[in-house]
Amino acid sequence: MLEINIDALHPADWLPVRAIYQAGIATGQATFEQSAPDWETWDRKHLPACRLVARDVAGEVLGWAALTPYSARAVYAGVAEVSIYIAAAARGQGVGRQLLAALVNASEAAGIWTLQAGIFPENTASVRLHERCGFRVVGRRDRIGQLHGVWRDVLLLERRSVSVGA
Repeated sequence: MLEINIDALHPADWLPVRAIYQAGIATGQATFEQSAPDWETWDRKHLPACRLVARDVAGEVLGWAALTPYSARAVYAGVAEVSIYIAAAARGQGVGRQLLAALVNASEAAGIWTLQAGIFPENTASVRLHERCGFRVVGRRDRIGQLHGVWRDVLLLERRSVSVGA
């Protein structure tokens, strides 16, 4: 397992974070998004308390994870959607697992009781990662959207906190 440090994602981290995000988008297996936004747009959409980066011992950003609110309705204040992206060179070395576990801990500290993730079924590494961190597949959304003119399914995974909202 690669030795990493996990800490808060700050605006100064945006260039490497955005590059990792854009590389994930380019795979066609990570998201329906077509390009990574600017910092201000990204910042507005993500919960401030749950933004993390994984760094190697030299301080290079290897991955990031963050949460977006599921809904603006107060009843869903404890439900959030996970985004996690790992640099290609760092995949398969435990970075994702450590980062997602830290995000789960941060989410619970912030009062989040349910985490969800929408993952393309073909992205088996991401599905396995989430399952190893306590998520379970709760459904499949068939042909939910098109990516480059091709209909794609999305697996809906969910993790319910055992300490928040119990």
